[in-house]
Formats: sequence, C-alpha cells, structure tokens
Amino acid sequence: MVTVRALTRNRVETYMQLAQELRTMPRREVMARRQGAIVASLFYEPSTRTRLSFETAALRLGARVVGAENALENSSAKKGERLEDTLRIVGSYADAIVVRHHENNTLAEVASLCPVPVVSAGTGAGEHPTQALLDVYTLERELGRVDGLHISILGDLRYGRTVHSLLYLLTQFNGVVVTMFAVPGLELPSEMAASLAADGLRLRTVGTLEEALSETDAVYQTRIQRERLQGEDALSLAGLTHLGVEELRRLPSHARILHPLPRLDELNPELDHDPRAAYFRQAENGLFIRMAVLDSLLKEGIS
Repeated sequence: MVTVRALTRNRVETYMQLAQELRTMPRREVMARRQGAIVASLFYEPSTRTRLSFETAALRLGARVVGAENALENSSAKKGERLEDTLRIVGSYADAIVVRHHENNTLAEVASLCPVPVVSAGTGAGEHPTQALLDVYTLERELGRVDGLHISILGDLRYGRTVHSLLYLLTQFNGVVVTMFAVPGLELPSEMAASLAADGLRLRTVGTLEEALSETDAVYQTRIQRERLQGEDALSLAGLTHLGVEELRRLPSHARILHPLPRLDELNPELDHDPRAAYFRQAENGLFIRMAVLDSLLKEGIS
C-alpha cells in the first residue's frame, strides 16, 4: 500500500470493518492472528505517532518488529544505497515492510521490486495512505457516514501529504463537497485539483475562514510543513487559518474537528475539551486501521 489511488471503495470499507472488529476483539485472540510474523520498520524521516502506531499495531497482532528509526542517517542509505536494494534485502528478512521516505515518488516506483508487502508511512510532500484511511474511518465513526459530507480543509494544501491522500480517497465516496481555505502560497497544486475534479470530487475555494466554517460537517485542520518551505512567506500568514475559541463559535454544533497532528499554533489547546474536537480520537483510530492493514497484508503475504 503505497498510494490510496490503488484502493477501491470496497477495500476501504473492508479495512474499516476489520479495524472495528479488531477494536472489540479479546486481546489474546488478536495476539494470535499474526504470531511469528516479522514486520520491518524503516523511517527515513522523523515520526512519533505513525512509527509508534505501526509498531504497536504489529505487536498487538503478535508480530515482531525490527528496523531503523532514523534510516537516512543510521542505515546503508548514508553510504548511498538505493531504496530498491534496501527493500529487496530487508524483504528477505521480514514478512512486511513499513517505510516512511523523504522523497515524493521513489517508494511508489520501487515497491513492486520488494518480495513482501510494502506499506507507505508517508512520502515527502506526496501521500500518506494509512492517514487517509484513518481519517475516513474517523469521519464514519464520528458522523455516521462519509457520503454526502461537506468537509473544509485548512492550512497547508500544497505540501500536506495527509491532505493529498485524503482528497484522493474521498473520490471513492458519493456527493462529498470539499471547501478549501489555504494559507496564501500553500494552495492545492492546480494539476492535483484538476485530477480530483475529473474524478468527480466537488472542490470549492473560499477567501475567509468564516466561509470555511459556517456550513461544514468536518474541519480538517493542518499545520504548515515548515520543513518543506524554501523561502516562502507563508509562515507570516499562518494565523489566517488559526482555530481558537472565537473561531469555534462559527462551527455547527454537529461538526467535528480533525487534525493529522502534530499541531503547532494553528489549533488552540483550549479546544481540546470541546466534544467537536475529534483529533485525539482520530489518532487512536490510527492504531486500529494500521492493525487492519498489517493484518490483511501479512495474511496475504505469508499465505
């Protein structure tokens, strides 16, 4: 799983259903599902939630975990080894590999050369497939459906890989309307917007935060990807998409706030206790979605 664009709606719903089953299954029964399997974890970029949730997911399933946390510095990549060679070798040791990579497209180009299933844990400013799955799973759990939702996406739409994957995945659902309010200079790339529109996703751009909040079912707030900026002035304008107590007054009572985390200044901690704030529940959902993904891929790979 290196891109959500390869997922069908049926597959997405299968993952969500399995995540729900694993959530309620007795721990001992879950631990027996993939006992003896080995999952390799290769992270070429920093990560806390994604890395720990993938590794916890593997351990909860009874698998063992091997790997490198800072693979760009602490692996043969430091010596110049190509990713495809690394995957081929590590794939001879493990039953599945979880990879976070700093380049946008390299993992998708070489994953097929690996002898075992490869799961993307995020690639540069490209995609983050399991984040999109857990986002959709969260919408389903919080609002009871994904079809027909009005979703507002704020912040960094240019470099935010979580935004890209979520938008691609939403094309699998019916009647979804996405309102975009980006920090100036960090708008969704035009070619991506055209591709999404061609796939039937209804996109609209607004010029104020009030417009983005007033008639929405869910707000997807994102941080500015400061590590990917190269001299842009976006940081000075980041406050335009800030969510605080005052901004929340404009949000419908049934709506939910999601955030892929980590957050910076764009989401006030004062909102954490509002029932509409779903981002910590969203992060917890990630464990069960990643359990479902690993469980399915390990079953297919080992069999």
